[in-house]
Amino acid sequence: MAPLKIDIVCNLKTYRLGKGWTQDELAEKAGLRRQAIYDIESGRYLPNTAVALKLARLIGCRVEDLFVDQAPPETRRLDAIHGEAEPATRLALGRVRHRLVGLPMDGPASTAFGFCAADGLMARGTRSAEMLTSDEALGKTLILMGCDPAFGILGTHLSRKMPDARIHCRFASSTTALEGLHRGVTHLAGTHMHNTGEQEANLVMVDEKMKNTPCRVVGFSLMEEGLMVARGNPLGIRRASDLARPGVRFVNREPGAALRVLLDDHLERDGVPEGAVSGYRTEVTSHGEGAVRVICDVADAALGLKGVAEAWNLDFVSMAVARCDLVIPGDLEAHAGIRALLDLLQSPALRREIDSLPGYDSAVTGKMIA
Repeated sequence: MAPLKIDIVCNLKTYRLGKGWTQDELAEKAGLRRQAIYDIESGRYLPNTAVALKLARLIGCRVEDLFVDQAPPETRRLDAIHGEAEPATRLALGRVRHRLVGLPMDGPASTAFGFCAADGLMARGTRSAEMLTSDEALGKTLILMGCDPAFGILGTHLSRKMPDARIHCRFASSTTALEGLHRGVTHLAGTHMHNTGEQEANLVMVDEKMKNTPCRVVGFSLMEEGLMVARGNPLGIRRASDLARPGVRFVNREPGAALRVLLDDHLERDGVPEGAVSGYRTEVTSHGEGAVRVICDVADAALGLKGVAEAWNLDFVSMAVARCDLVIPGDLEAHAGIRALLDLLQSPALRREIDSLPGYDSAVTGKMIA
């Protein structure tokens, strides 16, 4: 037997005691001397491959369960960090082209039903990530920025189609998502701008933000947008102009959000100045945050989706149906995850699930827009 390296921890004693065996009993079963078992458990020696395999087979575990490599974690320098990263921030990681991109998992980004597992840990005062995931996993990871909650469903379906593949969905307005795509911190962006004339608003935004970078634009969903209000709609809000009535408390989305653009269009059409709406300058940055404001009676109305309103048991005042598109840079179309995603968008199963969501329609799912 070779001397045991100090970076390997032996768990043989723990597993042996779990079986209720003495050192003598294990030695007899393995055809070894009791002294050999003692030396292995005390860390004096590391058994050869044959002995390690025999011990694991007798105990009913893997060799790597008995002998754990405690080598220092791999650390890599991040090429880009999207958003503010506090010391020791947990990160979601993805490789965009050849750049390692970190998405801080703090605040709302850290939770879904429970805490989200991180791919890396950023140490205080550095721009390096202690790696918690493998190169292989990073190669099967996509980063998607946008604000359609159904993107989470897309990620689950992709994982079913392509083993070990995953999508890190980061909530962002259409403007922020496309800016992130242009900066190279995401593989895909979701946008759902509203057509006010003959031009396709999504395509106009893509041309503006991507600055002539060749992109493929693919339809993802049609979704009903409007105002989320308390159950029963106690204030009788029926349209955007009702937000200007005395006593109505409103909470807006941030500048650049497609829903804010929608509201502004409706207010302008009805001749209502922004200053007449109480709370117009009060902003939230997600559908869920707006819903919480209404539920907690901090606001009477918030911008959001019908699906989100129903999920939070709120009533909904419809204002428009918008098409949410996925924008993919041309040079990333060869990415294995992107190819699998494009195939997935033709899946009947995905379309059925999108159709099952309140206020959603899959009529454009997988359609090539540009």
